[in-house]
Amino acid sequence: MLKAVFFDLDGTLLPLNEDEFSHAYFKLLAEHMEPYGYTKDEIINFVNLGVRAMYLNNGTKTNEEVFWNSFYNSTTKREVDFKTIFNDFYNTSFLDTIKYTKPNPEALKIINEIKSLGLKVMLTTNPIFPFVATKERMGFIGLKPEDFDYVTTYENSKYTKPNPLYFKEVMDRFNLKSDEVILFGNNTKEDGDAARALGIKCYLVTGNIIYNDDSKWNYKEIKMNQIVDIIKMQMQNK
Repeated sequence: MLKAVFFDLDGTLLPLNEDEFSHAYFKLLAEHMEPYGYTKDEIINFVNLGVRAMYLNNGTKTNEEVFWNSFYNSTTKREVDFKTIFNDFYNTSFLDTIKYTKPNPEALKIINEIKSLGLKVMLTTNPIFPFVATKERMGFIGLKPEDFDYVTTYENSKYTKPNPLYFKEVMDRFNLKSDEVILFGNNTKEDGDAARALGIKCYLVTGNIIYNDDSKWNYKEIKMNQIVDIIKMQMQNK
């Protein structure tokens, strides 16, 4: 019986082109870090090394710990409170990345309809960002953390997509089985393959689908306005 709905954020609930968004993100971050004596290339390198460390996380530490361990091992300025500097960035300059996203007026309505069916709704966005950055991106489409039963961030997660253990970590937290969950995402590998490896049913939402040549499955593509009907059908198929 269906008990929970998992939603990806970037490219699913939040329409965006990931390449354009990433380019703008690094440009703004580099400008924010310039007063501390770093070039854009250095910042990109430090962040990418930290992200890579999170992708390789074996579950012994949170993604937050893994990222900052990598970051501080990459820089000689270990006396600087970079975490506070980054959080300040997410509260200020980062907000300009909204220019590279599109509105989604359906998002809140869909989530509220799903909750009215008695289901839990989780925001299973890849947890490589801190809570503050995730909250701001949710705000771009009028969503708040309180709209969800759970939101994955680098503070509360020990794995990342496409590792199936990322989804298992969320399922275990709420005592969910794979046939009790349905996922809506936009990436054939990070969402689709990772979920299917655990037996979770996955649909890809059209608009910003990312296809991976090494993806192992074919996925049904749907529109945003089909989501609630699909969930209702799934609930009937007990």
